[in-house]
Amino acid sequence: MRTLLLGMGNPILSDDAVGVRLAGDLARALPAVPGLDVVEECSVGGLNLLEVLEGYEQLIVLDAVKTEGGLPGDWYRFTLDTLQGTLHLTNIHDVNFATALELGQRLGMLLPHRSNVHVFAVEAEDVVTFSEHMTPALEHVYPELAAAILPQVQALVASCPASQAASEAITAS
Repeated sequence: MRTLLLGMGNPILSDDAVGVRLAGDLARALPAVPGLDVVEECSVGGLNLLEVLEGYEQLIVLDAVKTEGGLPGDWYRFTLDTLQGTLHLTNIHDVNFATALELGQRLGMLLPHRSNVHVFAVEAEDVVTFSEHMTPALEHVYPELAAAILPQVQALVASCPASQAASEAITAS
């Protein structure tokens, strides 16, 4: 199973960079896994995202989110069934993420099934200020949130049939 680890965001929009940073840090922390590709920085959404996702059977998205009452560094794990729109996964000029996937599948594209889409969204304080640095509030909790998300991503990657087959082959040698 081909898996894509996708860091969504813009590295020069303060906390919006958290998905990009997480993707890079997690990619370096994960062992080499057959069938796992990492795109550390992606800022497209809607129908444009289909081109990035084509050919993958599992998708792990890391992104920033702003919710009412959320604190910087809070993080959430969504499936497509529970996903609410974020700044990158939907916008007013395009279709939302779930609709784009469904349309792509209806067009015959090889895309992850909705049950194989996992979104980790990190609560951001500021996603509109141009800055190459995250806010102090998010920077302060970043090590803990990265440490909390890493084992969940590792478990998802390890559950891939390609990863299991490679692990079994190494064990049998």
